Amino acid sequence: MTKRAPSIAPQRRTVLVTGANRGIGLAATRLLARQGLRVVLTARRMEDAVEAARAFGAERLDVRAEEIDLASEASIQACAARLARAGIEVDALVNNGAVLFQGDVLTTSSDDFRRAVDVNLLGAVWCCRAFVPGMVARNHGRVVNVSSGWGAFSEGLDGPASYSITKAALNALTVSLARSTSGDVKVNACSPGWVRTRMGGAGADRSPEEGAEVVAWLATLPKDGPDGGFFRDRTPIAW
Repeated sequence: MTKRAPSIAPQRRTVLVTGANRGIGLAATRLLARQGLRVVLTARRMEDAVEAARAFGAERLDVRAEEIDLASEASIQACAARLARAGIEVDALVNNGAVLFQGDVLTTSSDDFRRAVDVNLLGAVWCCRAFVPGMVARNHGRVVNVSSGWGAFSEGLDGPASYSITKAALNALTVSLARSTSGDVKVNACSPGWVRTRMGGAGADRSPEEGAEVVAWLATLPKDGPDGGFFRDRTPIAW
């Protein structure tokens, strides 16, 4: 009787989501975890990440809490080091965390402008530098930059200055990073729409789950999926 070789279960993909303790990030975590992926749920404070991850226990979803302060490159590097020690490779990165301050170019405070640049743009840059090289080495990866229609030149950059400018820069990062990667590594941006979150307000016309759908789609694209694009509701939109 010929012995059959034992089957090897496929490796579970891991997605890291920043700013995932509430809003679109939390909804994206839920969508991705329910698809069978392991999700690293990150927040600026570890206690917030732990509290958010606790909600997934009843469903027995694979969600790991981690601390990432997007304004601190050292915090991002420390998280990457902890995951490496735990043997966790990040296969998809969702750059979701952001801050929004009211005001135009002339009235926004210097501190608020610096904070917006640090979190909305540089936080995504540092996360990409921490996790994308591993994707390139393994020839598989997905990067999703959660942008906004307010960051689109085609839609007039119609929003608070520090937010619109940094989201437009995030779009530029998307294009540049897509050109810097190769193989089965895909980098895209998305506009979730006007979503009922603490940032979007109660009057928004979309739920966090509706806003997160395009995020989850881009994080799990097949090999023949798009690269270097900007999407709303799975449809390309102009930069």
